[in-house]
Amino acid sequence: MTTSIDQRTRNKKMRKLLLGCLLPGAALMVWQLAGVLELVSPTLFPTPLSILSDLYGMLASGELLFHLRISILRAALGFAIGGTSGLILGLLVGLYSRAEELMDPTVQMLRTVPLLAITPLFILWFGFGELSKVLLISMGAFFPMYVNTFLGVRSVDSKLFDVAKVLEFSRFKQITTLVLPSALPNVLLGLRLSLSTAWLCLVVAELMGADQGIGFLIQDARSFMRTGVVFVGIFIFASVGKLSDSIVRLLESKLLKWRDSYKG
Repeated sequence: MTTSIDQRTRNKKMRKLLLGCLLPGAALMVWQLAGVLELVSPTLFPTPLSILSDLYGMLASGELLFHLRISILRAALGFAIGGTSGLILGLLVGLYSRAEELMDPTVQMLRTVPLLAITPLFILWFGFGELSKVLLISMGAFFPMYVNTFLGVRSVDSKLFDVAKVLEFSRFKQITTLVLPSALPNVLLGLRLSLSTAWLCLVVAELMGADQGIGFLIQDARSFMRTGVVFVGIFIFASVGKLSDSIVRLLESKLLKWRDSYKG
């Protein structure tokens, strides 16, 4: 019986994977065919096989892994600073109405300012070094985590707090045993959005000015009309972004097994 259930689960996952690959696979086939038939310019739209050849060459030389490591470290550091700050401040503002009155209007005002408008200021204040890039990524990662954590705390049933008072829970115990578990769906959603925003801000930071990283690789390739390398950089950004999102979704499936939600 267990074996049959496991087999059905594996088949369902395989079917889901195949369906997810169907559209990109068809697009790549059409793209390759258009390149072979010379319907598109090979300079502007190199074929997928040509791009794959560039990818292999960059992996063999170690160039791609070097720049990828730099980008991942930047994104991870920025996300750690911004995501952690957003989580803590979201909890604080969600738990205390005075903190909301004092800080939330300012945070919401800053949230509406486009990051591209702030980027020149970051460069003026902190230069083209690592600090400006990490701070820009941190700012992008902060707001999704803050907003979703705040909403998660405020969505906790108020009757649970009444029970906690009857049981004489300390504030710390209320947060760890009541608030965080109840707000977890929103917090994990904030984590997903925060990761994706951090990755997008990394692209902006590296394209604006960097001498290392995947963004620099794309800019450098654009200057020398190495379109295949540009596509490789875009593919790396998309792949790492999708991988990080899949990891958080896997975390959601493990931590939120108790939810009986609609599956479609």
